[in-house]
Amino acid sequence: MKLWSRQTEITFFEKALKKHAPEKLFYALGEGFYAYVPKKVDGEGQTLQSRNSLIGTYTEEWCKAFFEPIAKDMGLFAVNGVVCEELGLTLRSSADLAFCATPCTSQTPENIKLLFEIKMSVISNYSYTGRGNIIFVGDYSTHKGNPSLLRSDSMLKAIGKAINIRVSGYAASRIPIIVLGNSPITENYQQKVDFLKKSGVIQGFWSLYPNPTTGHHIVSTSERGFQTFFDYNQVR
Repeated sequence: MKLWSRQTEITFFEKALKKHAPEKLFYALGEGFYAYVPKKVDGEGQTLQSRNSLIGTYTEEWCKAFFEPIAKDMGLFAVNGVVCEELGLTLRSSADLAFCATPCTSQTPENIKLLFEIKMSVISNYSYTGRGNIIFVGDYSTHKGNPSLLRSDSMLKAIGKAINIRVSGYAASRIPIIVLGNSPITENYQQKVDFLKKSGVIQGFWSLYPNPTTGHHIVSTSERGFQTFFDYNQVR
């Protein structure tokens, strides 16, 4: 199994373009279609709302395929969209991915062995030139977007969901929670993620993208509340 890469993102666009118009996936700028607004171009830096659900589905399926062999080795099932009312996991706020004793989406607390919250997105910038041709433009330092764990709202949503699970009862206190991303974190979250790990709220923020940028970025924190993985065996 391969970790996240540019090709993973290009594959997302190639698949999505078979069903959706370029305008749902790219910004239509004067000089062409771009996944993000380049820093040198005037315009908003927010992610396209029309792309959010598509990349969300793609990353959840990608993570399931990525972790399935590990779950199988443990005698467990990797399941998307797990619902467990006792843990506060409802249809509207289900677990993105979980290791479970059975393959069902509806689970009891004792059957859930590990919970994943997925906060992954397109990291780099790409241009679309038509006819399915996707060209890499630059890493996240070259565009105006804040993808994955670089977004403060993504971090806060993941933390809030984990706390909601933790306070739901004794059964929830025994289930590890991992937040999966494909970017570094920002400087101001370094102490927070380490504290969350030490306090037992979240067992780790993990990036599955080994080389998200050629520039300086946080690879791991001192207590490994956040860490970047570089090969599949390290994740295993």
